[in-house]
Amino acid sequence: MSQGLHEFFLRVKGLFRRKQMHREMTEELEFHQELLRAKLLREGVAAEDVDAVARRRFGSAGRWQERLRELWQLRSVETFARDLRFAARVLRKSPGFTAVALLTLALGVGANTTVFSMINGLLLRPLNVPESDRLVVLGMDRGWPNRNYSFQEPVFRSIERKPDVFANVFAFSHAKFEVRGRDGNENVQGQLVSGEFFTALEVAPLLGRILAPEDNRTGGDPAGFAAVISQGFWQRWFNRAPDVVGRKLIVDNTLFTVVGVMPKPFIGADPTQRPELWLPMAAEPILNGERSLTKAGYHAWWLTVMGRLQPGTTVEQADAAMQARTTAVLHESVPDPGWIANEMKRHFHFTVEPGSTGFTYVRLFFRRPLAAVFAMCGGILLLACLNLTSLLIARGAARERELATRLAMGATRGRLTQQLLTESLVIAVMGTGLGLAVAPLVSRTLGAMLLSGEHDAHLDTSLDIRVFVFAAAVAIVSTVVIGLVPALQSTSRELNEQIKSGQHATQARERSRWLPRLLMSFEVALALVLVVGAGLLASTLVRLYSSGEGFDPRGVENIAFSMDKSGLKGDALMQFYQGMGEGLRHQPGVTQVTFARLVPMTGFVWDQNFSVGHGEQHDLDLNAVGPQYFKTMGIPMFEGRDFGWNETKAAGLKIILNEKAAKLLFPNGDALGQAVTLRDEGEPGYQVVGVVGNAKYENLRDETPAAAYVAMTQDDGRERPSYTAVVKTNAPVGPLAAAARELAKKMAPAIPAPVMTSMQTIVDDSLSAERMMAMLSVFFAGCALLVTAIGLYGTLAFATARRTSEIGIRMALGARRAQVVGMVCSQNALVAIAGTTAGLIAALLASRALASFLYGTSTRDPWVLAGSVAALAVIASAASLLPALRASRIDPMAAIRCE
Repeated sequence: MSQGLHEFFLRVKGLFRRKQMHREMTEELEFHQELLRAKLLREGVAAEDVDAVARRRFGSAGRWQERLRELWQLRSVETFARDLRFAARVLRKSPGFTAVALLTLALGVGANTTVFSMINGLLLRPLNVPESDRLVVLGMDRGWPNRNYSFQEPVFRSIERKPDVFANVFAFSHAKFEVRGRDGNENVQGQLVSGEFFTALEVAPLLGRILAPEDNRTGGDPAGFAAVISQGFWQRWFNRAPDVVGRKLIVDNTLFTVVGVMPKPFIGADPTQRPELWLPMAAEPILNGERSLTKAGYHAWWLTVMGRLQPGTTVEQADAAMQARTTAVLHESVPDPGWIANEMKRHFHFTVEPGSTGFTYVRLFFRRPLAAVFAMCGGILLLACLNLTSLLIARGAARERELATRLAMGATRGRLTQQLLTESLVIAVMGTGLGLAVAPLVSRTLGAMLLSGEHDAHLDTSLDIRVFVFAAAVAIVSTVVIGLVPALQSTSRELNEQIKSGQHATQARERSRWLPRLLMSFEVALALVLVVGAGLLASTLVRLYSSGEGFDPRGVENIAFSMDKSGLKGDALMQFYQGMGEGLRHQPGVTQVTFARLVPMTGFVWDQNFSVGHGEQHDLDLNAVGPQYFKTMGIPMFEGRDFGWNETKAAGLKIILNEKAAKLLFPNGDALGQAVTLRDEGEPGYQVVGVVGNAKYENLRDETPAAAYVAMTQDDGRERPSYTAVVKTNAPVGPLAAAARELAKKMAPAIPAPVMTSMQTIVDDSLSAERMMAMLSVFFAGCALLVTAIGLYGTLAFATARRTSEIGIRMALGARRAQVVGMVCSQNALVAIAGTTAGLIAALLASRALASFLYGTSTRDPWVLAGSVAALAVIASAASLLPALRASRIDPMAAIRCE
């Protein structure tokens, strides 16, 4: 064993001390030769014959060097190193082929690595906490297609008190806090957390302590509520003051004491959020006052609940335990038996899922779009590999005689295959390296596009071990896919046939080869599938934009005011909005100003049940708006009038219906002047004072809902709602934003600066997933067409170059240039026709997977199919024309002399 280890270390040493060991070996051989010559002289050999006799007895010094070198070499490593050097020289001699190969593979690898980085950041990367594999996410199965992951506070408290299978149960909810600073209030991202939030995540604070269960009791400790801040907030707000623990913060007009600072890597349990403040849930009723979600009890669904399993407990055991506890928890936390009975009819039960990656609602929205895009990326990578395989086969045909000569000189087929695979490995590794180099920048850009509608979200797409392992796997698979078939193909013929066959015989065999054409046909088919998919998704995006929002977003700016903690309510709050509207209306370029409680297309929904008298109730989407809202938004007024600032409750409640709601509530008559009742609970009726056009509410995909509008002046003043100013302008928005900030600072100094967003941006953000899929699919389709064109051109160019003498003879015998062009182009025409036929069939089958992503179009849209085939035909024709024209210009005499 010791001898074997000694030999192994000697061989490893030889890898790094090659020159020194070679010098020592040469000196040792010379020493032995000197000893042999001295011995021969002692034996009586004449001095003039000693050298010749010594050489005969000693043998070839070179052969001895080879034998000794074998003792200190790792032969496989040395062989691989020689193959790498040879592959580098071969690729360096063919810069055009090398550039095309690297760019083609870098495109495929880069696209896959980019999308995988996004999938990794959103779905795969574990939270940066100890033993994250013991974390779980709790949910509710309410008989709906998707599970519900929002909990009510009483239900969470009931689960929290019975953690048999859990070491800890914790809850959190995202919030935007108003923190008072020297320059006024500032909006800060944060979270309300339960008492065991930090204990369960097991991350030690950088300074101070974490929030404990004692901090989550009503009123906090005697010093007030405690708060934990992030390292970034500590840097920005306190300039990294070492005595930050114990400092005071005024958050939403409530005093908090900083008790700890969390380290920079800690982001909580949501991978897409970067909170800067963590406050106890017990402070929520004081922070939100009359709008408290805690006070709303089981009616408010606002908490994300997670847990840490007891050691040795599995997710399946926890899931079974929570299902068994469902009924007891509901009866303990919900006082309404009717509500419980209604939920149990839908087989309501709690669920437990793995939570090592934390929980974010963004994951639920974008999991399927990312999977679809990743599948397209896989198609691009396969397309690139097929393209390189075809090019390597064509290139290998030109090296047949070289390889045959090496076989004749003693090289084995396995040795040549290894060398050719090494060339493929060099291409794969370099292409993967290029793809990895561009992936981070592209993935960050795509991540920002993906989350464009989630302004406070952040997606970490940085490279980590999973991305590198994925890239390594791609490199290995690419090496095998692009290298194995060409290597076996290039070394498959009999040696005698290779040596004896002339160029004509080789060309005759090449014309009969079916593998390159089959690969190119498959490449054309795959490209067509990608182009058809891109066409369908692009058509969906165009149809969504052209479907009509029901309003005109051009020139409309939304200025959001955070009035919840302003102290204003009722008439005082309405006077603020009226004064703000007057101030904005006098800004340059402003033509209309109004207000809305909910901005369309932002995903927020407010719905209520309305009925006519005591008749059937109908669910209507609701919004509270100010005067001139419909004119500002470009929504037509069909009947009646708009709201005014004098609409008070004392004057009677007024409501405006959209056309769909009017037909729903009054199918047989005129809605104007009629009364509708809210929830049939004896509340005063609303008089219909107008009917307006239908407009999209939540997103562009859904049908236009039945909707109603109430006057903002009649909205419940006790809630102190924050309204958004809707401004129609034809001037640059920069001065308008500055004016809005100045007006807000003057009229309500305690509120944060208002945030302005254009209506067109909101519409675009509502289609972020569709835009990402359409843009990426169109880009990938363009890449597929480019790669296919390169493959068709390269394969045909290689084949045409090897038929130079044949084409020369044909032209010498009278073939015209047009006939030569047609003959050469016919090769790609047959490939394109076969590939297109197969691709159409595959596209019709594969496009069914995109059916759920489509809008207003069919998976068999004839325009998309025809356009895709036409695009591929143009690409195939362009790729075939250049080699064909080059072949038609061959000089017959020069071609014959070349043979």
